[in-house]
Amino acid sequence: MSSPTTPVDIKPVPETVAMVEPCTLVIFGGSGDLARRRLIPAVYNLLLDGLLPAKYAVIGLGRKPMTDDEFRNLVKEGIVKHSRQALREETWATFQSHLFYIQGENEDAQTYATLRAKAEEVEQAMQLPGNRIFYLSIPPSSFASVCEGLAQSGLATSASASSPYSRIIVEKPVGRDLASAQQINEVTGKVFDESQIFRIDHYLGKETVQNLMVVRFANSIFEPIWNHKYIDHVQITVSESEGVGTRASYYEEAGALRDMIQNHLLQLLCLVAMEPPYSLDPNVVRNAKMEVLRCLRPIVGKDVEQYTVRAQYAEGVAHDQPVPGYRREKGVNQNSTTETYVAVKAFVENWRWAGVPFYLRTGKALPKRASEVAVQFKDIPQILFNADPAAPQPANVLTLRIQPDEGLSLRIISRVPGTRAQTHPVEMDFQYSDVFGCPSPEAYERLLLDVMAGDASRFMRRDAVEASWDWVTKILEGWAQQKLRWLPEYQAGTWGPVEAERMIQHDGRTWRIL
Repeated sequence: MSSPTTPVDIKPVPETVAMVEPCTLVIFGGSGDLARRRLIPAVYNLLLDGLLPAKYAVIGLGRKPMTDDEFRNLVKEGIVKHSRQALREETWATFQSHLFYIQGENEDAQTYATLRAKAEEVEQAMQLPGNRIFYLSIPPSSFASVCEGLAQSGLATSASASSPYSRIIVEKPVGRDLASAQQINEVTGKVFDESQIFRIDHYLGKETVQNLMVVRFANSIFEPIWNHKYIDHVQITVSESEGVGTRASYYEEAGALRDMIQNHLLQLLCLVAMEPPYSLDPNVVRNAKMEVLRCLRPIVGKDVEQYTVRAQYAEGVAHDQPVPGYRREKGVNQNSTTETYVAVKAFVENWRWAGVPFYLRTGKALPKRASEVAVQFKDIPQILFNADPAAPQPANVLTLRIQPDEGLSLRIISRVPGTRAQTHPVEMDFQYSDVFGCPSPEAYERLLLDVMAGDASRFMRRDAVEASWDWVTKILEGWAQQKLRWLPEYQAGTWGPVEAERMIQHDGRTWRIL
């Protein structure tokens, strides 16, 4: 592989990205953690990379009373602690003059009158055309009030207006089941056209996730064998090393299935399983992903017990620190049946993937924080170098590491040097940091830039959100019918419950150790 000092021949990708026009970004929940830790540092990094338009403004709106200067100090603290690139005082001096704050309640009509006055004042002073992006970093229960307030105050313009534009970003979770997702979509759809709505999933902005399409469709060696004839199974893993921590109240209402499977893991599955789109047009790409969701085999009734496993972490040790059991975490019901671990065996019932299982798993308090997609190919025939049934050759595996150490590896079998005919599995490994020598942009940087450019290809469309919730809701209903008083447990700091091991071992397979 190339070293960081080796010149890299960068090939332009024929993406049809619109020019980023001057705009105003309004963040509802502007005094919250997401804005401080992720969103505004992302805007700052876009500025450092020369990707922001020359004219822009950021207005934070929150319940906490603050002046513009207090808001700027809060943002500066977040950039120092969480920015991908270090704070540069000369750049900060300019950047902070583009940051503003107003205090208000999402349900109060006066808030939107104040916001409109502030936006118009800022836009006039900074010669902005009135293009506005509204980021809803707030609970879904407030979406209706915000959309209504934006409409009645005239802050939001219709999609038919040639200029200026209005766009809205909806942070996950988009609902907690099919009915609530449909309700949220109805609420946002009354004010904004589908082309104006960007449902954000930060996983879709990660570098390796973006690389999935390139690996598949820019390399002739993979696509001919990307089907049931050559692939044995696919494992998609998102593991978290921490427990619920301070998110217990949210997690009790969500659980691992809603929090991770419905969005992150199903979106990864779509990218792995989708048919080749005929262009990179956002709707063409999203149509291809939607077809995968339509082909997912429903898991209903007794199939829920066979194809899903749920569990909670019990007391244990992670990173040399004691971890209490989930039901002993502060804010968790002592009789809770909320799952902190889920494993699912899914099937995409179409011609390409007939009979190929997709094993999805995610959990908290696991041994390490890591995410990967592993495509395991079928075993070679039991002849020549695989003739000994007592010692079969390991299968070829293509692994895409999403975090940490972004990159990919391909496991192949090689001959061991020497006089004896011995073989050994080896890894052909690629890491972004080794080859390109610079840190990848954070997911929110890429996604915010996409919204500014009007590119929706990395965002979930309404029909996809509802299709994924339809599939997940059937599992939730199956679990409800089981009426379990206690869930299986796994010790914190281990890779999950024995029931998950049994599920995959029943098929003659094993979970990968990350």
